Amino acid sequence: MSALLKVDGLQCFYGVSQVLHGVNLTVNRGEQIALIGRNGMGKTTLLKALTGLLQDRRGAIGFAGASSLNAKPEEIARRGLAYVPEGRGIFGSLSVVENLLMSARPGVSGSRRWTIDRVFEVFPRLHQRRGNGGHQLSGGEQQMLSIGRALMTNPDLILLDEATEGLAPLIAKDIWNTLGIIRDEGIATIVVDKDHRSLSKVADRMVIMSKGEIAFDGSPAALRTDPSILEKHLGV
Repeated sequence: MSALLKVDGLQCFYGVSQVLHGVNLTVNRGEQIALIGRNGMGKTTLLKALTGLLQDRRGAIGFAGASSLNAKPEEIARRGLAYVPEGRGIFGSLSVVENLLMSARPGVSGSRRWTIDRVFEVFPRLHQRRGNGGHQLSGGEQQMLSIGRALMTNPDLILLDEATEGLAPLIAKDIWNTLGIIRDEGIATIVVDKDHRSLSKVADRMVIMSKGEIAFDGSPAALRTDPSILEKHLGV
């Protein structure tokens, strides 16, 4: 596998407060990374830094063969990065179909594998609700729509923040199944979620953040063999 994303010595700031302290991370093409850690450890800040939404960044970020440290969010998105934020960020006044079509575009390679029909195939519930406004959807349906909208950009990398937070178990199961489909499509992902056990079943690597740094980066099997790591950084 070749590196799609490479982060070296990344430092991030909110005003005078430093949140990330020299983060190093590599994501290969098609690789699924679970990003876990207690609240306030820097996970969302890292995702926002990768998208360009957080501008006060120092260090190096290479994405799709070019530096993105000083790039604007729209430039990074055009290179093949999609973001599913915590809170979903869908447009409540637009219908399901309109939310999906507004983001539809070919991938960097010209691929159009993800179409509205393909999204409806993966999320039949969205097809049933295709004429409803975003504000009329349940939380689980909104999350499906947010993921579907990201897929409509035919990305090479998806960042998914709090994948199943607040969702009913059956809906959460659908999200985990979808992550498997995304990985099978060869799309790289960085997934943040509190359910580390479910993440360990779909992820290639587990990355733990603690106090703005990477505290662990290894396989799910390696993490399972040393429960003290989870106890130290997650309290479980």
